[in-house]
Amino acid sequence: MTFRKLYEILYALNFGLLFTHEIDSAYWREWNLFGVPGGIQFFLLVNFGLFIAAIFGYSQLLNLKQSGYWFSLLLAAAGVIAFTIHTFFIFMGHPEFTLPGSELLLGIILLVSIAQAILTVRVLIKK
Repeated sequence: MTFRKLYEILYALNFGLLFTHEIDSAYWREWNLFGVPGGIQFFLLVNFGLFIAAIFGYSQLLNLKQSGYWFSLLLAAAGVIAFTIHTFFIFMGHPEFTLPGSELLLGIILLVSIAQAILTVRVLIKK
């Protein structure tokens, strides 16, 4: 497998993991956890925008555009931030995201995000 192919796979994998997490977030009513007004309506609107941005970033990456690497870093950062914030809430005693599947998903997101960030930085340094 080429370095480039691995890089594309990690972006796609992390993208899929993060949006699977967003499905899990809807189950847990994440907007209540964060105190975001608008409920599910606002949650859906925000996630639609994030989905479009992530797809656009992936297309930029596949077309070897410089912006694709920055989208990759943003996606990796989103994964690390998601893990950190949700882990904080779990340690604070909140019951959300405490099912084994939710916790496993967050852990995998962290690992994939770190790998994606490392590969992205490597590519950016070489450019």
